[in-house]
Amino acid sequence: MSKRLLLINPINQRRKGLLRDKHAIYPPLALGIVAALTPDDWEISLIDENFDDFVYRDADLVAFTSFTSTVNRAYELAAVYRTKGIPTVIGGIHASMMPDEATQYVDSVVINEAESVWKEVIRDAESGRLKKTYRGEWLSLAGLPQPRTDLFHPDYVFGSIQTGRGCPMKCDFCSVHTFNGSKFRQRPVEEVLDEFEKIPQQRIFIVDDNLIGYSQRSFERAKSIFRGLIERNIKKDWFCQASINVADDDELLQLAAESGCRLILLGIESEKASSLVQMNKSLNAKRGSESYSGVFEALHKHGIGVLGTFIMGLENDDEQDLIHRAKFIMESSVDAIQTTLMTPLPGTVLFNRLKNEGRLMYTNFPEDWSRYHFGELVHQPLKMSHEAMNECIQQQFVRMYDPKTLKRRMIQSLKNTRNPVTATWAYASNLQYRNIFFEDTERLTIEDLFKAL
Repeated sequence: MSKRLLLINPINQRRKGLLRDKHAIYPPLALGIVAALTPDDWEISLIDENFDDFVYRDADLVAFTSFTSTVNRAYELAAVYRTKGIPTVIGGIHASMMPDEATQYVDSVVINEAESVWKEVIRDAESGRLKKTYRGEWLSLAGLPQPRTDLFHPDYVFGSIQTGRGCPMKCDFCSVHTFNGSKFRQRPVEEVLDEFEKIPQQRIFIVDDNLIGYSQRSFERAKSIFRGLIERNIKKDWFCQASINVADDDELLQLAAESGCRLILLGIESEKASSLVQMNKSLNAKRGSESYSGVFEALHKHGIGVLGTFIMGLENDDEQDLIHRAKFIMESSVDAIQTTLMTPLPGTVLFNRLKNEGRLMYTNFPEDWSRYHFGELVHQPLKMSHEAMNECIQQQFVRMYDPKTLKRRMIQSLKNTRNPVTATWAYASNLQYRNIFFEDTERLTIEDLFKAL
């Protein structure tokens, strides 16, 4: 008789009512890869709380992945199975940063990437000898199995793909280099194209933290992917993440646009040089915020939109800094704006510093992890009271995400990119981010926009 593996993708119950749009969520790739690594004699099912309320299903092994903001829910569901004597295992970035915590709530923890240890986990589960922890190694990504997309909910508007892992940058608010390593590991181009071709959705998010990289070799590799998409006639729209050096290569941007690139997420974070230095955002600090407009213009030249990320509530922000950042954002030619509150996550330099200084506001862990979702001020600022900063940030959000302002930004995007699809993507993204903070957004507007494309 085959054994049953149940995979669970938990959501933050504190934020459950806010993430309402199908295009704002992405399939749980990690669980899809774990499923692909599991022997064929295991029967696999997936509970995805992005779409379905949890209903108990029997299993022989239950596996979770989670972020910091969703880990408390994972622990809660793990308790349901542990009381029935069913073994549970968790992986992902939070559990890897906090394994001692995780072992209190699940039977076994996979630390770091799972590919090198998952078969051992399965063997031990079959023999009833699960270890408390398994520590994965950073392997070559050649031959990485394609995720079991057949397990994903069919209503995901966006599909996802990962072409590489790791980041040489060490921003103090980020733990990617700790989890995936400080060197880029990249999948063979043909394997990427094979998987890209099989993704059922028309719209794709390339989840790499930086698809383009920093070396000429990385640039050429990205171009090879774009050329492959063009040569195979894979007509899908996609967006990715990169650093501002993406604007340095005109041919790369031209190929990206021809292959279906609509938006590129750029981590702008702040217009203030001292803030960039403090957060160790080295490339932005070196080039200076005065270079941003040229970067945006380079992408627009090829009909590609800019999805700019900005952080509000930095350690040294005062009221004028917050007002000025909002003004900078509103006056910039960024097409879509993702503004989040500075959030110290486990495994980051930022978290350790604020913890050691006693400046974390919510430390009743694991319960309070649900507050660490980038939309709540969880630290004590240096130059303002917590209450004053929170109020000021909310005032700036009202300004930046005002419906009329977003419509004007869409018109501006259309003029800059001369691409109605890009402008529509950008507007949909802006509505998505507004949805996170405000309840009165017209939910149908986003779906109607995409249906019109």
